[in-house]
Formats: sequence, structure tokens, C-alpha cells
Amino acid sequence: MNLHTIKPAEGATHKQKRLGRGEASGKGGTSTKGNKGGQSRAGYQRKMAHEGGQMPIQRRIPKRGFNNIHRVEYKVFNLGQIDHISEKYGITEFTPENLYINGLVSQTDLVKVLGNGELKGKFSFRVHAVSEKAKAAIEGAGGTIEILK
Repeated sequence: MNLHTIKPAEGATHKQKRLGRGEASGKGGTSTKGNKGGQSRAGYQRKMAHEGGQMPIQRRIPKRGFNNIHRVEYKVFNLGQIDHISEKYGITEFTPENLYINGLVSQTDLVKVLGNGELKGKFSFRVHAVSEKAKAAIEGAGGTIEILK
């Protein structure tokens, strides 16, 4: 077998219909497109999500809620998780860079520490936000906090 002898299987290929070639094509003068209207003319394109006259889904379903474009989303860590993360990944300084290297946050995430749980060790934090309860617990355990911009 050679590359130049390979052919498609019998019946696998068909000649393309050549529309708009007059009466002799067997498709008539309108080329199977009907008489008038946008669909019979060149360049016609159906609207996106057109449902043939039925009320489209984006109009059938009611709008709900509100998206605040000024909302700041944080990746949250509680004090109860800090000891576990420290043991598992060997982190003593909690920075966005260290957390990213260990796969705990993405590169653009903002990090916030919340005060739920107990803090057993002494850790230093460089994070974007911290709650008052967490701040008091970290400083009480002898740790340091630096808030990033």
C-alpha cells in the first residue's frame, strides 16, 4: 500500500450540491430557498438563541439578584487551619507567595485570615486582610502581622 493509492471507501464521499445554477440544476430558480425574505438572500444569519417565534429562554426566565462589581473576594483561612497547613507544607511564614507555591491559592487571590479556631504556634503573616479576633490571637501567640496593599 502506498499513500498515493489510498482512496475513501465506496459511497463515503458525495458531490456538493451547487445551488443557484438555474433550472437545469434540478433545484429551480429559487434554489430551494423559497420565494422572498431574508432567508432567501445572501448573507442571512439567524439571531443567536432564536427559537422560531417561541419566547427565548433568556426572556422566559426571570432575572434575580445583583452582581456588585466592587465586591472584593478573599481566599479565607481560619486560625484552626493554620496549624494543619503549617505541619503539612512546612510553612512558618504565611504569604501569598508561599501559599501559591504550595498550591493553596492562585496567583491573583487575595488572602484573609479569620479568627475561627485556636492558634498553637508562633507564625508570621503577610496577608491582604485579617479580622480583629484573628489579629488579637496571632499577636497573643507571639506572631507578627503585615497587611499588604
